[in-house]
Amino acid sequence: MPLKELVERRNLLHRKSDAQTILKHVLSDVQLGPVALVSSFGAEAVVLLHMVAQIDKNTPVVFLDTEMLFPETLAYQQDVSAQLGLTDVRVIGPDRTDVLTKDVDGLLHQADLDACCDLRKTQPLNNALQGFEGWITGRKRYHGGQRAQLPLFEKEDRKIKINPLANWTSEDVQTYIDAHDLPRHPLVAQGFPSVGCMPCTTRASNIEDHRAGRWRKTEKTECGIHNSPREVKAA
Repeated sequence: MPLKELVERRNLLHRKSDAQTILKHVLSDVQLGPVALVSSFGAEAVVLLHMVAQIDKNTPVVFLDTEMLFPETLAYQQDVSAQLGLTDVRVIGPDRTDVLTKDVDGLLHQADLDACCDLRKTQPLNNALQGFEGWITGRKRYHGGQRAQLPLFEKEDRKIKINPLANWTSEDVQTYIDAHDLPRHPLVAQGFPSVGCMPCTTRASNIEDHRAGRWRKTEKTECGIHNSPREVKAA
């Protein structure tokens, strides 16, 4: 079945499904094929990680270590993975040769944000997702920007992305975390409602947009992993 048609059918099938139902179907969908959860282990990531762990702790989880993350994120990744009993967390990073060639001093982000994200996130993720037909994301419409009209299922290039929490609100996220007594990312309490790489993440006030602290004072709103390859600036 063509991917476009499969996406349309799954969006229709799950238009009234809750996130858990969508995940259960996705993780056993023969037509969709093997999928992975791509997780930042960021401010809201524990919701999907917990849901997946309840269904199948052996689900592949891809974690991008850009080598510029907060130490709190790295520690949180290990703590949450152990607490939830996830058995197939794949920690991936940028290619060593590419880093030495293009960003040996770690300052590429100061000259070209898109090139840095491409080097440290987009390219490594594309490599890690080889062998998977689709991947699960934690994006939500209330994040705004390109995410405001986010569907549950979408086709990007030759893969399908699944967004089980697309229609969740910030309140839904907090309610779920509280209900299941899940560990929160330590930086949330310090004023970081969205957590990315250290050089490109700042605190955000309660009256700002959820992702206001990401790439502040620039027009950039996405790292690039949610854009098609032709939309990502080459390093």
